[in-house]
Amino acid sequence: SPKIPLEQTPSTQPSPPFNYLSKKNFNTMVVKICSHPLMRHKLTFLRDKNVAPKEFRELSKEISTLLAYEAMSDLTCKERKVETPISQAVGEEVAHTICLIPVIRSGLGMVDGFIYAFPNAQVWHLGMYRDPKTLVPVEYYNRFTNETSCDTAYVLDPSLSCGATAKASLEVVKQWGVPNIKLVCFVAAPEGIKEVEAEHPDVEIVVGAIDDGLTEDALICPGLGDMGSRFFGTS
Repeated sequence: SPKIPLEQTPSTQPSPPFNYLSKKNFNTMVVKICSHPLMRHKLTFLRDKNVAPKEFRELSKEISTLLAYEAMSDLTCKERKVETPISQAVGEEVAHTICLIPVIRSGLGMVDGFIYAFPNAQVWHLGMYRDPKTLVPVEYYNRFTNETSCDTAYVLDPSLSCGATAKASLEVVKQWGVPNIKLVCFVAAPEGIKEVEAEHPDVEIVVGAIDDGLTEDALICPGLGDMGSRFFGTS
């Protein structure tokens, strides 16, 4: 019998990220989607409204680690010589000073996964929330030093909805003087992506999935619900 070409074999074709192929107007140089099968698997369970806080936290850490590897895949390295038990070896080490900036409070749920991937990262915190009535971002916590101490920052915010909070957070980090910035999210709405792209075209957005859009209340659909409340068990 004739052989089926590999590219036509159904079992070898990974399914696309959630609904991504229906979104046509994104700059692929700015939006990067983690299409790993485990990302799609774990996100599915994270979305389940019946998941208990313990499992929700574990999944959040695992998803964050996958996103960390995706977001950090373009880091440059420098040579490092080490002594093995046998002889000298020439290897590499990351040539950047990395900082993680979780947007409080939901972004705190992403920190452990990123630290697992890169334990020497600095962690700074930024308190920002979206006013439920006006949808205007409000900054309420910022302990950044006068001068930045890192050259690469990953702003962690699980849900990118209308983009207002993300845009304001990125502006604060830029004002701090970090030259290389990425925004990392579990899920994002097309509306939020377009808003961030328009105001911060130099910032790459790394996501686990792009969802359908926003509800009338500016919530991501299908989304994750209130990420902070689910992570901290205060729903």
